[in-house]
Amino acid sequence: MTSIQVLAAATVAAPIVTAVLAALVPARWVARTAVAGAVPTAVLALSLAGLAVADAAHPVTGRWIVIDAAGGLLLAVIAVTGLTSVLLSPAWLRGSSGSLVAGRRRDRVYYAVLLVFWAVLLAVPLAGNLGAAWLLVEATTAASAVLVGFSGRRHALEAGWKYLILTSLGLGVALLGIVILAAGLPGGAGGLAWQQLATFGSGRPAAVSAYLLLLTGLAAKIGWAPVHNWLPDAHSEAPPPVSALLSGALLPAVLLIAWRSERALAPVIGLHPAQRVLIGFGLASLAVAVPFLSRPMPFKRLLAYSSLEHMGVIALGVGFGTPLALAGVAVHIAGHAAAKALGFHCATPLLAHEPRAASHPVTGIGRTAPALGAAIGVSLGALSGLPPSPLFVSEVLILAGGFSSGRSWAAAAAAVLLALGFLGLAHAAIETVAGKAHGRDGARLPGLRPVAALAGVSVIFLLGLAAVAPWLAGTGFVAALERGVP
Repeated sequence: MTSIQVLAAATVAAPIVTAVLAALVPARWVARTAVAGAVPTAVLALSLAGLAVADAAHPVTGRWIVIDAAGGLLLAVIAVTGLTSVLLSPAWLRGSSGSLVAGRRRDRVYYAVLLVFWAVLLAVPLAGNLGAAWLLVEATTAASAVLVGFSGRRHALEAGWKYLILTSLGLGVALLGIVILAAGLPGGAGGLAWQQLATFGSGRPAAVSAYLLLLTGLAAKIGWAPVHNWLPDAHSEAPPPVSALLSGALLPAVLLIAWRSERALAPVIGLHPAQRVLIGFGLASLAVAVPFLSRPMPFKRLLAYSSLEHMGVIALGVGFGTPLALAGVAVHIAGHAAAKALGFHCATPLLAHEPRAASHPVTGIGRTAPALGAAIGVSLGALSGLPPSPLFVSEVLILAGGFSSGRSWAAAAAAVLLALGFLGLAHAAIETVAGKAHGRDGARLPGLRPVAALAGVSVIFLLGLAAVAPWLAGTGFVAALERGVP
């Protein structure tokens, strides 16, 4: 194994080792062990991501592992999102009481499953073939379903079962597509490496059928409309640190598999037909999300429908496929993860400040808890695309890429839908932060201090991302994204 492959193995192994230690140490050391292991995990993943992005022109490929520019981007996003989820989990655990696991084992089980989930997520961008990627995505379902229902409440358990069943059905459909591909490849199932998919020999109609099955199945896990039904319930019922990891890391990680599949099979089915499927999912997701974003709803549910919108935006960027659009995709993935993780982490102090926020829209948080209101304002403002949010810049880049690619009708439709989505989220941000106040003044809120610190860091990151975004299209990193599968 090369040194970079050793680093990749260490990146995935570190959270697994930490999970084992968290399961074995005395109860009072569980949280400290999880935090102590999370920091080197993030450092390893960011180091690997840095190497992949810095040398984007020379990806590392193999039968079981690939380390390329797109994978490096997702590794960085998953590393940072996972680190914040572990660091902010103690505040949620202190403020919650119910659980699937009673007594002193609750924290131990929570951290062990969370760390295993994080480890599998880190492995997804590194998967060197479609079969291994499918297995890893399926593994994320098992771990995250437990976490979705971890609070033990009836609605949380229902959301966990709904998530498990619907995403498993979707992955079953994707498996049918993989079976068709394996039957038509010279090496059978052993030839599912990304660079080998272009050798599919059973003809274009079979390849198109396999591709449609594969993307439709993955869409259920990504949360694209119309197979997104699990997403609002799971995101709104999971513990806030888990919701942050689901939305900021899991959804784009699975989308990366769809992206690689599109690029790998384009020589067989044609680049434009392959991209049209992604554009269709993108427009459908935007169209479904807009009506929900335009009406009052509980805070976490609002963030969940925002995820539907933003996964649609990323699908459009990948489908347009120009350097401008792909630069927008990279910025959007990073900016969405930062803003969405901050938003979900705000839910921990928000629910302590105003418990009705779990099932009702809340307003005037900035009047009764200014620091919390400011953090929520940063999150919702960035997610709405309010300038100078990097998501505003990324959406402009993606739309410009759509017009330059000759898909003016799709870009124009997306522009209208994004404008409507902006109005809905911007109105929600104003009402949530500055509307009529109902909560208590001056109450001490669990987790507010780390959330405020995270908000400060997020502001610096988001502004920096917005500043560099316009110059990204001409870089070697975006050129590597355009080349696609190594």
